[in-house]
Amino acid sequence: MISKILIIGACGQIGSELTNRLRLELGTENVIASDIRENNPELVASGPFEIIDAKSLKQIKHCIKKHNVDTVYLMAALLSATGEKFPQKAWNLNTTSLLNVLNLAKDKVISKVFWPSSIAVFGPTTPKINTPQRTIMEPTTVYGITKQVGERWCEYYHNNYDVDVRSIRYPGIISWKTLPGGGTTDYAIDIFHKAINEGHYDCFLTEYTALPMMFMDDAVKATLDIMNANPEDVKIRSSYNLSAISFTPKQLATQIAKQLPEFTISYTPDFRQKIANSWPNSIDDTAARQDWYWEHDYDLEAITNEMLLQLGEKAIS
Repeated sequence: MISKILIIGACGQIGSELTNRLRLELGTENVIASDIRENNPELVASGPFEIIDAKSLKQIKHCIKKHNVDTVYLMAALLSATGEKFPQKAWNLNTTSLLNVLNLAKDKVISKVFWPSSIAVFGPTTPKINTPQRTIMEPTTVYGITKQVGERWCEYYHNNYDVDVRSIRYPGIISWKTLPGGGTTDYAIDIFHKAINEGHYDCFLTEYTALPMMFMDDAVKATLDIMNANPEDVKIRSSYNLSAISFTPKQLATQIAKQLPEFTISYTPDFRQKIANSWPNSIDDTAARQDWYWEHDYDLEAITNEMLLQLGEKAIS
């Protein structure tokens, strides 16, 4: 029997596109999508789907046994801005789900785990320019705290139980296929929707807030690259820095205005500004590029072109 992949949190921003890509490459029946509810009808209808509470070890184990799952991608999480509104809920989901999956790998129920970390592990004391792979991490959000703790658990389970767990620290992710999911970097998605539909965007960050960003296609590519790498090439088992580009809201707005000259932007910083201020401006991902040959494809111009093209076509249809 062919071993299969389980994606927990498949209806989320990254999970949905990762599911589609893996099904394209491995066959629909070999990739089991799951989430706590059926809130992505297109994905639910596209292949095997199970309702799973990521906090339930019993439910995860039952699904793994039912479908002969060998590899788990744990994409379920409460993101930064949402996590600040529901800190206890964020802690419970983000940490319990990871320990559930790591323990299943420890017990040899599964053989391989992907778990995403984030630039949220860094804090205001972290060097902000070209943030090193190994540096001070004093996160100020509950989301960042859960990711920092998660990194330590991943490394611990690898060192002590030989668990094959792999992780990358995602920057802000930009995609035209899914709506913003409650992250501080989500302005970089919402701005395109507002530019096309309303011609104006009121940004919740200041115009000069530089943050590391990445197009979704690059994020999925990086995820598959590290999972397909030889085990001996994955030398960091906490989480790898990952980077593509960094830009400010003003720089993004300027790029959009090249194609939509009537577009305007204003700035009304809210509680997410404090979160953004604690994060790096740019990331040094030399280790990922050396160890498993990571390379990004999309710069700011390419991202803008693709977002406006795809969302413009969706608006017309």
